[in-house]
Amino acid sequence: MIQRLRSSRETLLAAVIVGVAVVFGLMAPEFFSLAHLFGIARSAVVIGLMALGLLVVLITGGIDISVSATAVASMYISTVVLLEIGYEGPFVVAALLACLLGGLFGVVNAVLVSLLKLPSLIVTLGTLTLFRGGLLAFVGTERIRVLPAQMTEFSQTQLVTVTSAGRQASLHVAVLILLVLAVALAWALRSTGWGRNLYAIGDNEEAAVRLGVPASRVRFSAFVVAGILAGLAGILSASLNRAADPFTLVGLEMEVLAAVVLGGAAVTGGRGSVLGTMLGVLLITMVGTSLVLVGIPSAWRQAFVGLFLLLGVGIPAIRARRTERARGVVVSA
Repeated sequence: MIQRLRSSRETLLAAVIVGVAVVFGLMAPEFFSLAHLFGIARSAVVIGLMALGLLVVLITGGIDISVSATAVASMYISTVVLLEIGYEGPFVVAALLACLLGGLFGVVNAVLVSLLKLPSLIVTLGTLTLFRGGLLAFVGTERIRVLPAQMTEFSQTQLVTVTSAGRQASLHVAVLILLVLAVALAWALRSTGWGRNLYAIGDNEEAAVRLGVPASRVRFSAFVVAGILAGLAGILSASLNRAADPFTLVGLEMEVLAAVVLGGAAVTGGRGSVLGTMLGVLLITMVGTSLVLVGIPSAWRQAFVGLFLLLGVGIPAIRARRTERARGVVVSA
């Protein structure tokens, strides 16, 4: 068990997170203040939800680059519709509407990838531009600052508020939503036939089909789940920021991908865990939100994301090559 813990991706990533936190804490002692730590948790919600959806797709051997565009389109359309009809009901209806729209965008990807058998990378690169461009062309480009009352009220809903060093620190309830969904997805991946089928087609689709796994339907469901979670991430983003901006979340798909890959998900499919993904999200968010605090220009954020993505892909590839060589397998250059 000790050997397994030492060699696991999650343990290594957790050690890196602790090391980075210690360095940041030495450079800026306020890093360990509850206000800052709660802020990191809050910032992790949107990227975390999209990362969970992308994880499901990556496990099948596919990829979804359009999650950020799905989130923005679902968020903005939902907000416009709710304002148009003068909606005054509970926030959960707004969230469900955004999830429904996200699921419909996910269906577009699912049809193109699962039914028409098109490459998921090319498809989702195309829908990334299609969803974002269609939103700007047909729905609107105005930044909506006055949200439905329920969304504004949700932005002020705190899970816990404490006083630390003379300052109030609040943990938003959205963090609990992320944790609950992460636990639910982890259970589904480990304990349901659907979860086992995801890993099966990602590991060896031909063998899985021979065993009776409905590969097309399973892959279809993965893209729909990714769309639903992206839609939820979008409406939470608007609520937390108290504005619906069609230009927001641009480029966030790369941070999402870096977080999932850092967490141990293989871009070739068949591997990945919710725990690893959440640790990857934590590292990406912690670095991104703390750079200015320790005196590093925020422009370096994208550079760190690119570095993390390269490390997440490169380290497992190097380890796999060494393992194959140790077993006497000839590895081509």
